[in-house]
Amino acid sequence: MFFERPESGECAILVHIEFSDDADQESPRELEELALSAGADPVAFLTGSRNQPSPKFFLGTGKLDELNQLVQLHEAEVVIFNHALAPGQERNIEREIQCRVLDRTGLILDIFAQRARTHEGKLQVELAQLEHMSTRLVRGWTHLERQKGGIGLRGPGETQLETDRRLLRARIKSIHARLERVRRQRDQSRRARQRAEIPTLSLVGYTNAGKSTLFNAITHSSVYVADQLFATLDPTLRRIEVADVGPAILADTVGFIRHLPHKLVEAFRATLQETIDATLLLHVIDCHDEERQSNVEQVEEVLHEIGAIEVPMLQVYNKLDLYGGQPARIDRNSDGEPVRVWVSAVTGEGLELLAQAISERLADDVYQQQICLQPQEGQLRAQLYARNAVVSEQVDEQGQIQLDVRLQRKHMLQILSRLGIDPKRFISVEVN
Repeated sequence: MFFERPESGECAILVHIEFSDDADQESPRELEELALSAGADPVAFLTGSRNQPSPKFFLGTGKLDELNQLVQLHEAEVVIFNHALAPGQERNIEREIQCRVLDRTGLILDIFAQRARTHEGKLQVELAQLEHMSTRLVRGWTHLERQKGGIGLRGPGETQLETDRRLLRARIKSIHARLERVRRQRDQSRRARQRAEIPTLSLVGYTNAGKSTLFNAITHSSVYVADQLFATLDPTLRRIEVADVGPAILADTVGFIRHLPHKLVEAFRATLQETIDATLLLHVIDCHDEERQSNVEQVEEVLHEIGAIEVPMLQVYNKLDLYGGQPARIDRNSDGEPVRVWVSAVTGEGLELLAQAISERLADDVYQQQICLQPQEGQLRAQLYARNAVVSEQVDEQGQIQLDVRLQRKHMLQILSRLGIDPKRFISVEVN
């Protein structure tokens, strides 16, 4: 099912129809960006308006004739609709214009198929594709028969279509089982991090908001970055250090989009679990985008759908370099808690403020004190240095070590407990 697109792309006609009773319209500009991301070469854009879709062709007969003329004029290879088409509508249009038809959901699934690189990602995309296309099945799946030998597989009186449907169901069941094993492995990794009390930060946001660029800037990594929709598909995890907190895990996840296909959300639930179980969500927002507020609402809608809307969130307004000279800053609520940080992942402006805001949101109980250690207490000193908790150090004439310490209280208690030291000796006066 997976293949690489030719560099030249496919000649495509784009179709966008405005409906008077649809308040939540798709964006024509976004359709063009999706088509380009899929490797298509848009040569014409057919637009129009109707009160409601035609049950048979989705379009009216006049627009259908116009579409047919465009297909013949440009010798188009595919027609892409900025809408969800019923299987019958898709077949009827193809029959009339003699050209392959793809709806918005099919286009997004095709992009995901191209981007998937890991074994898990390919399984998730294939599952979503199979479940989407099962309703469009005519005779497209006989190649699956080769997986089970072919001869002797078909029962008496069973039509080719029935055989294809049965093979399709078997393949879907197999993928579900393999993804369940992947989900259990991910759960084990998450439980291990939770036992070690390592917080997880998950980057979420509308597609092409700059999540991967920000991820690279924070972690000094080289995750694939491109100015296209869904450049990131497979999740990437990196370990980072957060002041006053210690080690944390930063996860770069797939971007969201308007009306993200439900089958895709279901297929990627194992991947999105990193978002559901995160300690803090970093909602990356393209502050330069004209549809910024609408995109924010769409992301929150998907977070609600996957059960992550209650996870604490810090908004990161990215692409500040494109936003007319606004300075980097932290916006706080009435309690003084950081709720929004303005940054540019490309130039690095505001990244130190982002680190500060993350630290404030995670380090809610900080132990800060000057402590005195005897020369023989080198183990405690070493443990504190290992936690990056020592701000400064001085040694007096008697060899006693004066340490200015700053770390989370629970980590200080863990260190003292591990070394068998009475906590009362140090945790008597602390400054939060």
